[in-house]
Amino acid sequence: MLLHLPTSLPEAQECMAQGAVPVGGATLVWATWQRDGFPQQAMSLRNLPQANAIEATALGSAVVLHQIDERVPEALRQAAASVGTGAVRRTATVGGNIVGSTLRCLLPAALVLDARAVTLGADAVHETDLDEVVAKRLLLLGLKWRTPIASSFHKQSGEAGGPPPLVVATAVHADSESGRLLRVAVRDGYEVFSGSTAHTADAEQALHTLEGADMGALRPPVREAVGRQVTDILARTDDH
Repeated sequence: MLLHLPTSLPEAQECMAQGAVPVGGATLVWATWQRDGFPQQAMSLRNLPQANAIEATALGSAVVLHQIDERVPEALRQAAASVGTGAVRRTATVGGNIVGSTLRCLLPAALVLDARAVTLGADAVHETDLDEVVAKRLLLLGLKWRTPIASSFHKQSGEAGGPPPLVVATAVHADSESGRLLRVAVRDGYEVFSGSTAHTADAEQALHTLEGADMGALRPPVREAVGRQVTDILARTDDH
């Protein structure tokens, strides 16, 4: 297998044109390749500057999870810290987790930040929403978002080999229309649900509005967990 390490966008696009397979941190694809055979060409973005950003409002797809620190919002930082073991976090990347993984622990955190995906196509760099990136498995260069007033991430404990543990992410944003906006995202099993509502001091009212949208099908135990996280984030931002 020939591994390409492009250092510029045109070089990465040339690798794509040649059929090179993106590998992320290779934590997810290596076992599959050992079983099914290795591709002729693969490509890592670890030497591409645009894919290595760690900023207050941006995160590159080639950033290794253990590198994610206080420069990014709390929700993303906690999400990265919750993934696997220390050994996994030292090799797994942002792009591999969001696009290559079926668990996508970082996805709820990115959704509550209202993140946009920056992707690399054969002709140009594009900006799109995360749903399209996941559905079409686009080549992710990075994420961009608005700085929230506050954010949080909660992952329930789970058993090895068991179902994916519940994840709840929340964030409060400044909003020109309502003053403040509460965003919530939930991973229940392999499904991810998200919604938003005007910021309110009443957690029950916020939950009622959220359940009228995409999150209306949440199971009662999940609703209780969401309620606790919503109550917490509203209390944290009530005086800010």
